[in-house]
Amino acid sequence: MIPLGLLLAWTCFWQEAPTFRTDVALVRVDAEVTDGIRTLDGFHKEDFAVKDNGQPRQVLYFSQAQEPLDLILLFDISGSMRPNVLKVAASARTALSELRAGDRVAIMTFHRTSRIVAPFTDDLADVDRTIQEQVLGGKFRGGTALLAGVDNAARYFLEQPRNERRRAVLILTDNFGQRSRKDSTVIHRLWEADASLSGLIIRGAGGQALNTVAMAINPLLLALREGMEGVAEKTGGDTLKAANAGEDFREMMRRIRQRYSLYYAMPPGKPGERRMVKVELSSEALSRYPNARVRAPKGYIMR
Repeated sequence: MIPLGLLLAWTCFWQEAPTFRTDVALVRVDAEVTDGIRTLDGFHKEDFAVKDNGQPRQVLYFSQAQEPLDLILLFDISGSMRPNVLKVAASARTALSELRAGDRVAIMTFHRTSRIVAPFTDDLADVDRTIQEQVLGGKFRGGTALLAGVDNAARYFLEQPRNERRRAVLILTDNFGQRSRKDSTVIHRLWEADASLSGLIIRGAGGQALNTVAMAINPLLLALREGMEGVAEKTGGDTLKAANAGEDFREMMRRIRQRYSLYYAMPPGKPGERRMVKVELSSEALSRYPNARVRAPKGYIMR
């Protein structure tokens, strides 16, 4: 949620010139429209319908790709991931070209523990150097506390000053993790941080075969395994199983950057209250795109 007074300073970002009130706070919902294969473009404010705790809310303001972005790149550096990260790192500069001047990127890594490799910066050339030198130049070892890594990325967002930036975490992983956090805990933290989770799933043939054999030998491992698709879906994020890691890295960056932002008046409530959100396309929009569906956060935490 965003105090409306803060919005007065960024009218230059709006596609539609709004008339502001000073006694209203806004909820922002970032949404992506897809047909299940590709993202769809060309939608307008009237094409979306929003419900907050089941009650319709009027979309007051609308934009696409206008707000600056704060992105955490979260690299899985567990033992099996080095060749996969190498594929991504080779095209990092091309992928980062999807960002705009003013966007900021922070880099984190995780295996059994996680750490901040580089804080937020708008120097994208420096981000590329950090990936090449500090991520690839580091050690790849240990297990995969996947959701703990995501949870720590959300915590890092919570440590940052609140601003108008769109927030997202992009995790690059083979998605084979050991139980480290409850999905509900991580979803709540990301909602509290106003951040979405997206994932690029990169699996080498050897690592995938090894995991398949391990699951067959000990089915209990399947029950103890964690992935991030459910968390991503609840925060409005996207997941992509990489066919070409370099090109797909760029595609994920593009999808995060090109989301729609929908703003509506925040309903009455108490700080810390969890509220549920549902975003759909209007009947007219569905008549144009019958197979379209919206990816958007399923809730948020009031402040």
